[in-house]
Amino acid sequence: MNYVRVHAKVVTDDTGIQTEIPVILIEHDGRIFEFEPLVDYFLANVQAKSLSWMQKLCQGVEMLLDYMAANYTYFNKPADLFETFAQRVSTGTIGEDGRDPSGLYWLPKRTKNARQILMLLSTFSDWMNRKFGAKPLNPWREATTYEQRLNWAAFINHSQRSFLGHLDSYAEAAEAAKQARNVLLRRTPSGDHGGTKAFPDDKLKELLFEGFKSPGKQDRQDIVERYDWGGICITILENGGGLRVSEPFHLWVHDVQPDLQDPDVALVRVYHPVDGAAPKDFKGPDGRYLSNREAYLRARYPGYQPRNKDTGNRRAGWKNPKLSDTQQNFMYVHWFPRDMGRLFLQAWKLYMFKRLRARISTDKHPFLFVSFRGEQHGEPYTIDAYSDAHARGVRRIGLVPAKMLGTTEHGHRHAYGQRVARAKAGERIIQAGLHHASPESQAVYTEPSIEQVTRTLSAATEALAAGHALSPVIDLDAFIHAELKEKKRYLYRRLK
Repeated sequence: MNYVRVHAKVVTDDTGIQTEIPVILIEHDGRIFEFEPLVDYFLANVQAKSLSWMQKLCQGVEMLLDYMAANYTYFNKPADLFETFAQRVSTGTIGEDGRDPSGLYWLPKRTKNARQILMLLSTFSDWMNRKFGAKPLNPWREATTYEQRLNWAAFINHSQRSFLGHLDSYAEAAEAAKQARNVLLRRTPSGDHGGTKAFPDDKLKELLFEGFKSPGKQDRQDIVERYDWGGICITILENGGGLRVSEPFHLWVHDVQPDLQDPDVALVRVYHPVDGAAPKDFKGPDGRYLSNREAYLRARYPGYQPRNKDTGNRRAGWKNPKLSDTQQNFMYVHWFPRDMGRLFLQAWKLYMFKRLRARISTDKHPFLFVSFRGEQHGEPYTIDAYSDAHARGVRRIGLVPAKMLGTTEHGHRHAYGQRVARAKAGERIIQAGLHHASPESQAVYTEPSIEQVTRTLSAATEALAAGHALSPVIDLDAFIHAELKEKKRYLYRRLK
């Protein structure tokens, strides 16, 4: 079966508002048509679900279409087909002899990924059954006694961990426990995450001021042009402020300012990209200030939208972190150590001077981080561009960019989490610093690495963090002073 996945803009009423979603186009008997039930399903869930959720379901639908095309002669019932399909998602389709007569040549998927795909397909099939009367792929059946006990255990565990667990209905849970899916999914192995890999603290200064030198401008005497101050600022936000990789890309120019209580430290607020309070510098057609950022962008900057709603290279995810203020819907960046806030303010001033010199204002859009190169000059900086710059910087200081080594951009948030944990700041403080809705979410950031556990047990030390130092305090003023002295020496030698 021939099909292709595209991104389409769908209009559902006369307002002209467009909803951008992934669409699967299928060719059949010389005609091309969209897989309409999937379009309807996405439109019904577009406000509650993310683009990554839609793309994962598209992947599952595409796999099912491929499997049906290769094996349609073997099954008379949808449930039978799905049962065997579920097995092949987990086991792959390649035999012990290395051959696959179906031509699919699927490799076995990890249990976690296989469960996610099959659960998404099962839920989509349930919706099609309710909406169109289609036969469900993975119907419900009466659960065995053992399955009922597992269902009850899962309900109690979820209820005790949920903030609103006291509102759960035990009567409804009793009925739900009596049902089980026809196709049971393999359980995901549990355990530690294998050791959290954090960016090494002793390499941070070198990364910032050697790794983030601007390509082709490393030898410039102009300190503003010599360094990629945008990349430096984003890295400090991650390593010293605990932000996720995507979160700095939602910042607007208005969101950074000196802290009134400590003017040498930056006060950074990361607003919800849709519901965050808009700046009070622009009024809508009714003469009132706009209440949220999505409305502000639509009224003042047509063509730009919250970056978590974009589908192109401007897109930046948003994982619904715990906000510090639910009136204006923003979260504070909590610096640790505190000197990171001073370093960021100094770097931010140089970055803004670079923006000013490049004549990039807020006339086109309000986003803080922008590109300075080529056709993208002045456009919002992309995560991909930052990732490439970060990888170049890591290689420049002699490291290999790899997630398992902690040397990708993801390693900085882990470094923040482990640093706060070593300082024994307490679970609630760690939760606030990382902006997690649940204390359990920070386990991956604070778990000791395998190396740490082995070293600690072998040495019989009393504390896990013994012997570890905090990130080096970087004085950017002293750094710039040294740069200026070097520049003077250079000019003096030229004059002689």
